[in-house]
Amino acid sequence: MKLIKTIKNMKNLIFLLLSISVLITLSSCGANYAVTENYNLNNTQVQLSNANFNIVDKISGSSNASYVFFIGGLGEHQLYENAYSRMMSKADLTKGSRAVCNVLTEEQVEGFIPFYWTRTVTVSANVIEFTK
Repeated sequence: MKLIKTIKNMKNLIFLLLSISVLITLSSCGANYAVTENYNLNNTQVQLSNANFNIVDKISGSSNASYVFFIGGLGEHQLYENAYSRMMSKADLTKGSRAVCNVLTEEQVEGFIPFYWTRTVTVSANVIEFTK
């Protein structure tokens, strides 16, 4: 009788541990933050106090990398460079006097660190065209 109770307790314990491990495996953790610093270091100064421009387009570019046990993927700087170049390829600055402004960089990390996670960097901006 005591052996049967022990076996039932072991089955309950195994079921509980399996349930917890399945919940941990299927749950997703994520973090997101936006960087508003000027990584571009543009020295062009434009006075936007007058209504001499129109917002033509909103553009964005993304880049992501996956990591397993801290191995793989790209570095943070390379992710930013890839996302920025993808965004700028959509800008079409050759039509008239246009400029890119309000550049915002966002980074999102999803997964179950340290086992597996994905880092996504998205850069977005407004394209303005000067009228005067």
